Amino acid sequence: MTDAIDLEHLGRMTGGDRQLERELFGLFDRQASTLLERMRAADPASVAALAHTLKGSALGVGAFAVAEAASAAEAAREPEARKEAIGRLAVAVEAARAHIAVLLGVNEGGAEGGKG
Repeated sequence: MTDAIDLEHLGRMTGGDRQLERELFGLFDRQASTLLERMRAADPASVAALAHTLKGSALGVGAFAVAEAASAAEAAREPEARKEAIGRLAVAVEAARAHIAVLLGVNEGGAEGGKG
């Protein structure tokens, strides 16, 4: 399985600051969940805007599969394509959130903070 979070990218973005990484993970986790929920009920223009916001957040933490899926949701024009893209985005978000949960459990438990 490919990691849902690119830890090398995250380390570059945070300068290796583990506390900042935890804060970013928390923000991403809450934002991804909220934005995805809003996308499911939004009009097409709002879906594109919400997906664009999520893409930026995902790129910041190294969740590149989420960013790619968000980009597809942002670009989807037809209702069925948009629905499918949001479904793929939901899967990517859940994978990233699961990976984050593992990373936070490892880091907060005092174990090595490697690739988790």
